[in-house]
Amino acid sequence: MTTVLGFFHVGITVRSLEQALPFYRDALGLEIQFTRTLSSPEHRALVGLPFTEVKVVFLELPGGGSVELLEYAGLERHSAAARPCDPGSGHLAVYVQDIEATVRAGIESGGSLRGDILELTGGPLAGMRVCYLVDPDGFPIELFQRPIDAQAS
Repeated sequence: MTTVLGFFHVGITVRSLEQALPFYRDALGLEIQFTRTLSSPEHRALVGLPFTEVKVVFLELPGGGSVELLEYAGLERHSAAARPCDPGSGHLAVYVQDIEATVRAGIESGGSLRGDILELTGGPLAGMRVCYLVDPDGFPIELFQRPIDAQAS
């Protein structure tokens, strides 16, 4: 039996790092760990695609792990934006201090709000405020704000 040892990163392919970085770095407040450009035959073999290069930026998630943004070049690309109900779709969920401020910053950085900001009223997440903020390429980021009394702890 194999065992997962921990979270490392989530990879998100973007149309343009120049457009995506203001959203992830400035609006969400993630700090750049490092950037690289990959173009070796090994990297093409890893993903099974004939790209000429892929620009990569790793951004640090507070609490551990990273968000990896990837911009591929040299091959035809299609949007993978899907509805939350479509198999194969996904999202990244993060805690934020101020959900309204994060949504405003995300929209100012090219993102959009999907649905409404809601307060959960039942279950293990009762009292949390939650919404989906969509990045400039259509990837959903689920924002959670803990109840005010839980934030002080």
